[in-house]
Amino acid sequence: MNKLFMILVFIGLPLSIIGSIFHWSAVIMFIIYCLTIIALAGFIGRATESLAIVLGPRVGGLLNATFGNAVELIISIFALKAGLIGIVLASLTGSVLGNLLLVGGLSFFVGGLKYKWQSFSIYDARHNAGMLIFAVIVAFVIPEVFTQTLNDRNTMIVSVGIAVILIVLYLAALLFKFVTHRGVYQTDNVQNESKHEEDPEWGKGKAIIILALATAAVAYVSEHLVSTFDIVGATFGWSELFIGIIIVAIVGNAAEHASAIIMAYKNKMDVAVEIAVGSTLQITMFVLPILVLLSLFFSTSMPLVFTWPELISMVTAVLLMITISNDGDSNWFEGLTLLAAYVIMGIGFYFI
Repeated sequence: MNKLFMILVFIGLPLSIIGSIFHWSAVIMFIIYCLTIIALAGFIGRATESLAIVLGPRVGGLLNATFGNAVELIISIFALKAGLIGIVLASLTGSVLGNLLLVGGLSFFVGGLKYKWQSFSIYDARHNAGMLIFAVIVAFVIPEVFTQTLNDRNTMIVSVGIAVILIVLYLAALLFKFVTHRGVYQTDNVQNESKHEEDPEWGKGKAIIILALATAAVAYVSEHLVSTFDIVGATFGWSELFIGIIIVAIVGNAAEHASAIIMAYKNKMDVAVEIAVGSTLQITMFVLPILVLLSLFFSTSMPLVFTWPELISMVTAVLLMITISNDGDSNWFEGLTLLAAYVIMGIGFYFI
């Protein structure tokens, strides 16, 4: 897989530059851009994993999720600049569904095929459950109800207020987890994992250089990827909703997808769950609010208003993940259940 990513990067990057200069077919370039971003995301995942090996599952999961979400943040900023508000909101919805149902489901399923029973921190699972309910149900659904009677200006004011609250609470959650209550709710499973030493694939300096170069390359390719959305959507009959929820979300979160599944296969479920759920929380409580605030500087502002299919899908994904993970253990059938839910929602969004 690593060799494949390397080949895709060394072929995909030159083709991305040449194709954008000579204006190749938008459909062909869309495929090249997507494959290149996925390969670059693989390098981002490997670099962050090398940096995180000595830092423990929580920090490792957070680091992986942060740089994995950086890809989607970059794509979303360029889409926002282009006025593609629907695609931005849809891609963030897709991140929630993809992380909880696709990444979480594949992690539980793949790990469950190798191990009949896998466990992770029940305290983290319960903490994340409360955060997920707040981030999606309280911060997204309830404002949607109130903004039905507001004009565009007041809706944007409410959105900015919610965005600021989400960012403050997310930073407070990091303070709680990594400073004031670090190690307080540590389970034997986490302690045992921390005792197993593992050599990083790359040294610190090399990992930082690769991380910086890969992120810069993603920024370049993402800007050109956004320009192909209109033509590709018209060619294949894809709506903005489907492109954002399925295509952009999968491409943008490729690094987390690969890393979480690998961690589950290695029976490092605390890291896998932290990547899947932690990435969701970071998207809903930090990335999305940042985009709402950034949109104030563009020609088209982005209110924190989703469509009802998006909201209902996110709420369903959150409740299903909480129900399955709240006991602190997993198996392949639970993973298959999450995957089935993702496929059902994907079919629904395709036909909208």
